Amino acid sequence: FEPLTIPPAVGREVPVSPPWLVVEAPRDAQLVRSLKMLLGDGEAEAIALACEKGCRIVLDDAKARAVAKRMNLKIIGTAGILVRAKNEGIVPAVLPILEDLEKNSFYLSAELKLEILRLCGE
Repeated sequence: FEPLTIPPAVGREVPVSPPWLVVEAPRDAQLVRSLKMLLGDGEAEAIALACEKGCRIVLDDAKARAVAKRMNLKIIGTAGILVRAKNEGIVPAVLPILEDLEKNSFYLSAELKLEILRLCGE
């Protein structure tokens, strides 16, 4: 997933700026304004940017995912990234990461958590 491109609204939410993280503003201001009627600034800018670049988008918010699906974007969430990372040997275990995420207010249903662990062989 390198480099990872994020819009300015998301960039303001990220406390660090690693070299593989690129901040780029979407060009279609009208699309951003329209999306902001439904979503927060970060999700709206991210969806507009993904549309412009024709790339996969990382989204966890259910409403934002529904909008992105209607716009025919390829979507992956944090859970999907973790499954790929485990299956590709990038991380040794997903359970500790899920527990850390949950401690930091990241919500996962019990069913989704079990499915993630099943897909990772944990």
